[in-house]
Amino acid sequence: MNAPVDINKASAKFLQVTAEHLAVYMEACVRCGLCAEVCHFHQASGDPRHTPAYKLVPMTKAYRRQSGPFAWLGLAPKLTEKDLTEWEELLFDTCNMCGRCTIVCPMGIDIASMTAAARQAFVAAGLGPEDLEQSAQNSLDHGSPLGLTVDKLEERIDWLADDYEVDIPLDKGKAEVLLTISSIEMMKYPDSVVAMAKLFNAAGVDWTFSTKGYEATNFGYLAGRADIAKAMVERIVAAAEETGAKTVVIPECGHAYGVLRWGGGNIHGKPLPFEVWHITEYLAKLKREGKLKFKPIDGKVTYHDPCQVSRRGGAKDDARYLLESFKEFREMEPTGNYNWCCGGGGGVQAIQRSAEIRYKVFRIKMDQVEKAGADALVSSCANCRLTMDESKAHWKWDHDLVSIVEALADAIDGPAAAKD
Repeated sequence: MNAPVDINKASAKFLQVTAEHLAVYMEACVRCGLCAEVCHFHQASGDPRHTPAYKLVPMTKAYRRQSGPFAWLGLAPKLTEKDLTEWEELLFDTCNMCGRCTIVCPMGIDIASMTAAARQAFVAAGLGPEDLEQSAQNSLDHGSPLGLTVDKLEERIDWLADDYEVDIPLDKGKAEVLLTISSIEMMKYPDSVVAMAKLFNAAGVDWTFSTKGYEATNFGYLAGRADIAKAMVERIVAAAEETGAKTVVIPECGHAYGVLRWGGGNIHGKPLPFEVWHITEYLAKLKREGKLKFKPIDGKVTYHDPCQVSRRGGAKDDARYLLESFKEFREMEPTGNYNWCCGGGGGVQAIQRSAEIRYKVFRIKMDQVEKAGADALVSSCANCRLTMDESKAHWKWDHDLVSIVEALADAIDGPAAAKD
């Protein structure tokens, strides 16, 4: 971003975001350093600056100066332009907001939510990676971070429906379920879109995509742009209300699920008029109801838990219920809520300058897979998949990366509902 650094705006935003529960976190940190040991960026780099708690120094500094218990004394140092410029990269490039640090924190401090709040202050000051900001602006102006406009959405759905001979409803008048999409999937992994359609059709789900609100990802939230975050949520709300859908399903995207499921009501300003399910949760529901059955799937595989789906989303068990279809499923270590992040969440994947550290982080995942004795790595997040695909190419790693949705669609036991 090219705007001059505005300390006053940053300070005002820090004061605003720490006015309630975050102030408790500020006072609770005992500086034990445990968070450093479980942060993949610290693990990969050995750099003490990558300690999660350290990344919040500017926020803490502003809080103590403006509203802490002893702020009235005026003794706490002021927030400076140097603080903001030095910490910008730490807040944006080396924090995926994965929440792994919170699991070991003796005080239960939610550093992920503090990072999200701190980013808003950096943006208010005129800071933040330009490519991440551009992704957010593209979402507002063109419907998605990758420029998936309504016209392109319609074109690609027509193409996929024809080529794969599958019904993909768009702007159906009324539907029980609104399926959203990640533009990463539509633009880079379109097979996953076809897979979701096949699975929903096979299960007899009354569903649709909507041109009014189709993009699940929320780069406004990741980029510290609260205005764009709200606009993206409002589009999905409008689409659901128009179709009468009481269920909104998030595709293979971790942060999209976390933002809408757990933060959507706050961003919207009132309770959402629908339930939010991640695609793995919803497919597990259909399987339990007997609406979907799967043939055994060959291959030695292990599962990468997307942080926002498993650790911060609570859906790790549903994924494993679906993974029962794999003949040779092997858990990696650590796994589930303790699994290591892919390194690209929290918008970091969209920041080009962070590529080198992302590659280093991926070596942790490579080691996990190899120790599990797996030939393929399965996940349920397109952003994780993109991050890992790029890192795999960088290291010339010879293991496969698999979408759980695509694998299940190929193993439907029974006729999938194709076009007449």
